[in-house]
Amino acid sequence: MTTAPAPGEGPVRPVSVSLHEGTIAALKARTGKRGMSAYVEALIQRQLERDRLRELIEDAEAEHGPLDQAAVEAKRAALRGDTAGSADAA
Repeated sequence: MTTAPAPGEGPVRPVSVSLHEGTIAALKARTGKRGMSAYVEALIQRQLERDRLRELIEDAEAEHGPLDQAAVEAKRAALRGDTAGSADAA
């Protein structure tokens, strides 16, 4: 049994997508003509990761209930190094 390659793996092949002219112009200005594929590939991989994270959160909330917002803020404060542990301690 062969498994499909994960995002970012496997051979590269061309595909056709339709984009608005303004989007294409902004993309070319940011990446140059030859960097467009790598830029779009990175964007798609990042969106796939976000989609999967959202699915994991939804699964966890379905099993364990919604997140405790106060606990989330306390963890954010700890990650920021906020020794007061309060989001409004500025």
